Amino acid sequence: MLLVMLLVSPLVLSSAACAAPQQRENANLAQTDDFSPSEEMMPADDLSSLSRNNAPPPVNRADLRLQSVSALVMDEYGNRLYSKNSKLIKPIASVTKLMTAMVVLDAKVPLDPQIGIIEDDRDRLRNSSSRLRIGDAVLTRREMLTAALMSSDNRAAHALGRTTFQGGTSAFVRAMNRKAKSLGMYDTYFADSTGLDARNRSSAEDLVKMVRAAGNYPFIRKTTSTGETTLRPFANGQSLLYRNTNALVRNPEWNIEISKTGFINEAGHCLVMQTRIADRRFHIVLLDGTGRSTTTNDAIRIRNWLLNLSQKTAAR
Repeated sequence: MLLVMLLVSPLVLSSAACAAPQQRENANLAQTDDFSPSEEMMPADDLSSLSRNNAPPPVNRADLRLQSVSALVMDEYGNRLYSKNSKLIKPIASVTKLMTAMVVLDAKVPLDPQIGIIEDDRDRLRNSSSRLRIGDAVLTRREMLTAALMSSDNRAAHALGRTTFQGGTSAFVRAMNRKAKSLGMYDTYFADSTGLDARNRSSAEDLVKMVRAAGNYPFIRKTTSTGETTLRPFANGQSLLYRNTNALVRNPEWNIEISKTGFINEAGHCLVMQTRIADRRFHIVLLDGTGRSTTTNDAIRIRNWLLNLSQKTAAR
């Protein structure tokens, strides 16, 4: 009887909230495994009948130690396999662009009209760079979406926010917040379409909802899971190679369906994904990684942990 109870009750792995580091480094946190999240049992009543019928086997906290400040791993049935500061509300940087893309696509605006990059698209907040030269670069709305989603281009994301609705950027941001509320993302707020504004905030709990919703858009699935593409934004036909900011997309060992990275100082390094591991779909949210490789290393840890879990299940 005890074995049966364990099999139908997945564990929640959580930790006490901790403050983001003030000084960020590019150190690889895989070398500083010094965090041990606490664990607690999720009551069976918290799961839907569908979740209970597809519950994973018991998991061991010691098998997975993630370095991101906030993390959440859930399977496609809503089972929470790992949780660390998942309700902590934090800046989310360019993870914002998944919402930007959904709002553009929801608006049903034509994707083929050309949009030029203008002075208003310049980042005056952080002076981030872009290869889309002001007054020179012209792309279709479809290509702007591609540049924003795949390579996280901020001028492209701003141009999308500026041109989608007659009310301009302010109307677009209002639509982003309405969309968030419609998805049940009550701890989320958007102030711009790029993620450069640190007021764009959310929690891992809310971002799982956003990633799931983004999975319903074929364009977003295809674009964010593509390793690289070529665009020609200039009149002389000069081509620009755009690569996915998530290197795992180009790794043949991964089957990634949705992906978005993000970074500003206030947010740290962020990564959200929908991926298939051992023939099962998982949603992964990693927020506030200190080093460039932190979220990538955490994602690899999660994949290895889930593969291990799958092998143990098969051996039962």
